[in-house]
Amino acid sequence: MILYGPPGSGKDTITRELTRLRPEFALFERLKAGSGRTTGYRLTTVDHIEELSRAGELLYRNARYDAEYAIDRQGVAALVDADRIPVLHMGQVVGTSAVSAFPLHWIRVLLWCPLDVTESRSIGRGDKDVEARVKVWHETREDLLAHASEPWTLTLRTDQLSPTASANAIIDALTATASAKSQSIGEFVG
Repeated sequence: MILYGPPGSGKDTITRELTRLRPEFALFERLKAGSGRTTGYRLTTVDHIEELSRAGELLYRNARYDAEYAIDRQGVAALVDADRIPVLHMGQVVGTSAVSAFPLHWIRVLLWCPLDVTESRSIGRGDKDVEARVKVWHETREDLLAHASEPWTLTLRTDQLSPTASANAIIDALTATASAKSQSIGEFVG
């Protein structure tokens, strides 16, 4: 399961709802080297991420918010081996494609909300870097528009759907083994 979207689009909230509805869902905790938020990550060093990269053990690596992040094959495999459904939070379209190198039927979900919703959610949860998150919202929109032909299994407006409705739509797509397809992204993100 890949949840892609800008800050404040509901990745954490929907993941909590997915795990409440079906305990086999599990947040994939990315490797993180750097300061800032620590919840939902496996903290490590840049040297360790580099070592894994040289060994071909990374599915994806990126930098944002003055930190390095990575998705490692072993971390995904550990969840699958434990009969869990990994839920990956992504912020770059290229990353959603890169993780598909891991042999699973990936459900690719685009979560979206308008800029003002991202800003108010960020303020509401006490983020100390609201301006950076607003900047990333714009970057995410540009990323989507630059990859408009990228296929998505589902596109959900989280400002129009409750977390429960969003989670149920995702579960339905998973149960139906829905396939990703190209959608009219320009209209979706306004």
